[in-house]
Amino acid sequence: MRERERMTAVARLPRRVARLAPAASLAALLALALGIEPDRERPVEAQGTVLIALEAIVTGLANPVAIANAGDGWNRLFIALQAGQILIYDSGQLLPNPFLDISSLVSCCGEQGLLGVAFHPSYASNGFFYVNYTNLAGDTVVARYRVSADANLADPASAVILLTVDQPFTNHNGGQLQFGPDGYLYIGMGDGGSGGDPGNRAQNLGELLGKLLRIDVDGGTPYAIPATNPFVGTPGARGEIWAYGLRNPWRFSFDRLTGDLFIGDVGQESREEVDFQPAGSPGGQNYGWRLMEGSACYDPATNCNNGSLTLPILEYDHSLGCAVIGGSRYRGREFPDLSGTYLYGDFCTGLIWGATETGGAWTSSVLFASGLLISAFGEDESGEVYVAHYGGGTDGAIYRITSIGTPCALALSLGAGSVRRGGRLGFDVRLTHNRPRTVEQSFLAWVEDARGAPVLSTTVPARRIRALEEVRVRDSVSIPRTLPPGTYRLAVSVGEMHQGVLVTRRTFRVVE
Repeated sequence: MRERERMTAVARLPRRVARLAPAASLAALLALALGIEPDRERPVEAQGTVLIALEAIVTGLANPVAIANAGDGWNRLFIALQAGQILIYDSGQLLPNPFLDISSLVSCCGEQGLLGVAFHPSYASNGFFYVNYTNLAGDTVVARYRVSADANLADPASAVILLTVDQPFTNHNGGQLQFGPDGYLYIGMGDGGSGGDPGNRAQNLGELLGKLLRIDVDGGTPYAIPATNPFVGTPGARGEIWAYGLRNPWRFSFDRLTGDLFIGDVGQESREEVDFQPAGSPGGQNYGWRLMEGSACYDPATNCNNGSLTLPILEYDHSLGCAVIGGSRYRGREFPDLSGTYLYGDFCTGLIWGATETGGAWTSSVLFASGLLISAFGEDESGEVYVAHYGGGTDGAIYRITSIGTPCALALSLGAGSVRRGGRLGFDVRLTHNRPRTVEQSFLAWVEDARGAPVLSTTVPARRIRALEEVRVRDSVSIPRTLPPGTYRLAVSVGEMHQGVLVTRRTFRVVE
């Protein structure tokens, strides 16, 4: 999807997908959660997926794009607005004055603007923080600022420009800044923009575009290149490069417990991906762009991987969204059932996934269909995770992720294993709610083909149920005469339980 088409698609999105999306749309959004073909002889219980909810802490923001903390013990959140301001959220309120306002220096908006902020590991003693913005010439600037005598105000005259990178187009600017566990500053750079990386910059080690950079902000003026960077001494290569083959690494993060690196790299026309670098890696990974988009060949269309490329650990196609927003691996204390889960989302659909690793294999499931325009994730000093809603002007917001555990058990059984075209397929849904409250509960049902694509849908009327109470719903779906014979799945979801999503499926056949 080209950038103009992507923004047009965003403009048409409903405000709350979780509440308003029809069943067929929800089915497409949940395609990644397809399960194993169930046993026909007994009801299939939905697995105990951990669900999440969002708690709004700040509203009325103009296009928030980044969330950070200073690590200074004050537990404040710093919120970057695309037009050039950094705001402070402290003790339950948004402070009235911006921490920093560089709006007069910033080109905005589209994919330009103030795009990232990171605080020095020794911020508590040196007061240094760093910003990534698009200057008035349309180029990327990474600059250092310092806090003033007032802990809630930066000194705008303290700017020191570390790095300026020419941008040939207005899109794919990257923007993320993050200090790694090694104390070095990592910088995400997009491929320079347009579409399809026309200059093949992401594969060119002589350019900084399409790369993840690593610099030492303490070792030189304005910075030093770490001697252990992988391309130091390579003829024609820029020493700042830590990894390459990236299209637009808009958001990346380090696991605060292990030091592992997760990179959300926004895709081109069909795939979104999350790339991974284990802690202790010497760097130098080639994540594939433009040779590959995700795990598929892009340019060239075949024979694109000679075995040297590092493929993503997670990916999804554009039936589920249009732009991956890299998130954080949860290491907070308040919700232990989320511990170790990598949370990430999509800008267009507002889906939030949770991914976990077992034996080197990553699996992902939808935890929440938010309906938000997710622009960033961020962590506070305690490791709790927050989500930025970009909004449509001045209705942006910051939400705190909370866990609602596994709030219910969902079972589905069918009246028959097969149904004729033009007939009706009966089904029985049983839901047990195990939280001490009364809820308004709706069910969505749809039919998927063998590839998981929805072919028809229905809405089961809402039921009001009490805690520890089982509700049983009997309904049916009409099978159109035009539906070809074959194997299908009936899927039923709990769509609004604390705004969470739980889904289960049964397989059946359509016959003549």
